[in-house]
This record gives sequence, structure tokens and C-alpha cells, in this order.
Amino acid sequence: MSPPPRRGLVPGRAMCPPGTAEEQRMTSEAQADGGVRGRVGAEGGEGVVRFEARCAAVVEEVWAALTDRHRLQQWLGDLRGDLRQGGAFTATFTSSGWEGTGQVEVCAPPHRLVVHTQSADELAARFEVTLTPDGGGTALVVEDHGLPLEQVAAYAAGDQIHVEDLLAHLAGRPRCEPRTRWAELHAVYLEQAATLG
Repeated sequence: MSPPPRRGLVPGRAMCPPGTAEEQRMTSEAQADGGVRGRVGAEGGEGVVRFEARCAAVVEEVWAALTDRHRLQQWLGDLRGDLRQGGAFTATFTSSGWEGTGQVEVCAPPHRLVVHTQSADELAARFEVTLTPDGGGTALVVEDHGLPLEQVAAYAAGDQIHVEDLLAHLAGRPRCEPRTRWAELHAVYLEQAATLG
């Protein structure tokens, strides 16, 4: 079994129609994963992964966890540099060990964040995070674009770990054990990716 890709956060196989057995199975899996739902797909010959989750924290709290350097260290890793719109940074992610650089393309508090990342051994990618108030909590959508199509399942598993770590941080729970969790998720995403053409 391959180790998880080094990058990943916060990235679909074709969407299935609502109400199908597959949709019900994925809903059940999402509940077991703390409400995180991920889908892999293809866009312009590259892989893309989309995650949807809901958390009890309000939008401003989730935004702080995504943009405050001290909070990021608690669940994602070490980021150094300018985290404002147009700013550049270097980062090391704790769970995956990824090291690279990034640039903040869009920083529209507290609803939308778009970051481009790159490392020596990977293609450049684009992460988009959208936060929407949902009752007393927040609906969270994370998309990872520009992934190697043949490795989209591996990236999806790594990205989901980061999304789950974010949600655990917001709920005051510890992060998962990444290697074990990656193996579980990779199997699910391989099944999804097999339908991509």
C-alpha cells in the first residue's frame, strides 16, 4: 500500500442521483466520518475532489481556524509568511508531512478562501474553501483542483484527513492517526475513482 500523498487538505467520481442506494451508503459513511462527504471527479483531464461537511461552530470560528497562524498550527501544521490576500507562505503539514509554498489568491472573510500550493515533487494545485452559515453552525465546502487523475483517490484520502482534523479541532477532539485513517479512506476513494474515464 502506498503512503499518502504529501499534500492535501483541505480535493469527484460522477455524482450519483439522490436517493439511490449509493447515495444512502455515502450518507451513512459521512455520518460515520463526522459528517464529511467527499467526491472525486475529473475536470479538464485533471482530478478534483470536493468535500462537504457541517459543523456546530459559527462561521467566524471556522474562519479563524483556517486563517489564524496559531490555530492552524493546532490542526494543520506550520505556516510561515503572509496569509493575507496576495500573500505568499511556506508550510509543513503535520499529518501528511507535505512541505511546500503557497499563495493566497482570495481571502474574503469570513466566507471564501482560495489558496494555490506547490512543492518540488508535485503539480501546483488550488484549494477553495467556502463557509456558509447553517442554522447555528457552518456548512463547509472544500475543493482541491489540479490533481493527477491517476492519483486522485490518494489525494482525496489525504485531503479528507485534513478536513476531519479541522472539524476535530473545532469540536475540541484530538486529530486522527493519519496512516490508519488514510488506508481506510483510500479504499473508499479508489472505488469512486474507478468510475472516472
